[in-house]
Amino acid sequence: MAKNKYKDILLERIRGGAPLTLGQQLTLSLMLSYPAILAQLSSVMMQYIDTSMVGHLGPAAGASIGLVSTCLWLMGGFGMAATSGFSVQVAHHIGGNDFRGARDILRQALVCVLAFSGVIALAGVAVSGQLPYWLGGTDEIAADASRYFLIMSLFMPAMLMDWTCAAMLQASGNMKVPSILSIGMCLMDVAFNYLFIYKLEMGVVGAAIGSGLAEVITGVLMFSFLAFRSPELRLTQERGSFRPTEPVIRKALNISGPMALQNILMRGGYIAATVIVAPLGTISIAANSFAITAESLCYMPGAGIADAATTLVGQSIGARRKELARRFAWINTFMAMGIMGFLAILMYIFAPQMMGLLSPDAEVIALGARVLRIEAFAELGYAAAMVAYGACVGAGDTKWPSVMNFGSMWVVRIIPAIFLTRAYGLVGFWICMAVELTFRGAIFLVRLYRGKWLKNAF
Repeated sequence: MAKNKYKDILLERIRGGAPLTLGQQLTLSLMLSYPAILAQLSSVMMQYIDTSMVGHLGPAAGASIGLVSTCLWLMGGFGMAATSGFSVQVAHHIGGNDFRGARDILRQALVCVLAFSGVIALAGVAVSGQLPYWLGGTDEIAADASRYFLIMSLFMPAMLMDWTCAAMLQASGNMKVPSILSIGMCLMDVAFNYLFIYKLEMGVVGAAIGSGLAEVITGVLMFSFLAFRSPELRLTQERGSFRPTEPVIRKALNISGPMALQNILMRGGYIAATVIVAPLGTISIAANSFAITAESLCYMPGAGIADAATTLVGQSIGARRKELARRFAWINTFMAMGIMGFLAILMYIFAPQMMGLLSPDAEVIALGARVLRIEAFAELGYAAAMVAYGACVGAGDTKWPSVMNFGSMWVVRIIPAIFLTRAYGLVGFWICMAVELTFRGAIFLVRLYRGKWLKNAF
């Protein structure tokens, strides 16, 4: 309780214009980061559990999920872009001590994101039958892949509502509740997966149902806290309209538009990567999917710190404190680089053991461990890119960072991967990935240093 009160005091100092020492800035960054890290890690563990449980059914079952996972990321990325368009505005209003304005934006966000998530879900259902074949999947894995994608698409509204409520709480500085509920979702996922995959013998379909039900329950709990208990955003504090207004929507589109376009191009790159890897066969598809899941244990702390950076920069911008926003961006970026650098060393050492938790197949373990050790050298750059991008989003600077992400993905990763994958198999693809992430981190550090990301915020 004392820690939470101290965090609130420091956040109030940002909003009130009071000075913060370097130690207080670092403390606040840590206090907001560690719950966000736990939330991200719990999300990764949920994916890890799904992959591990399905992976022990055989390489084909794991490959069926891996084949369509990039398309699920694409759909989720649209939702995250839509959410950010509103949550950044909420952070700015809270930073300016305009809590009623923040709640007005929240009401509009709930309506818009829910409607948008319904459109995404229907699109997913419509393409689920043919999608595995479009991605180069064989008959061996296409049926399970199609069913998995169909079920996860149906749960997309619950997933996006969960993410929206969590983002709004984080924008207010509340990282604790989303973290606790995300950990609870992970535990529910274990229980549901055990029931549906093994006890009811539903295999890949059971994994989708288990994950979806965990998302539904968590989304309901997240919304309940946000709507009825959040001190800053509780909707029962006054009556307000849920009807979207032109100024809020326009600003949301200005923030979300570049992010949505980036999502199409970036996630399109991930889909292109799936198409590049698919001809290598079931073992390579499974090893690629499992290695991505294993690596996420290393990079998700960076994603959590990026969430904290978005909040701190956003509230500093709302309080009209440019230099404080800049310092928070650098503090969080270096923090993520330090943590992910340490985890990269552990990933390099324990790569075979990490893969062994996901699959009993010796070929999958050997190939997955090899590519994980290549990727370990890219984690510093990945950390810099993630957190610097989060800081840019907090400032409402999404246009050029989106261009940077897209250019790096397609020019430095995908195009060379077409040729290196043919020559060196999955190893060639992961070499391209490691080089690209390092390059992306470097260009984002340059953008932070030049300060152009703050230009439009003041």
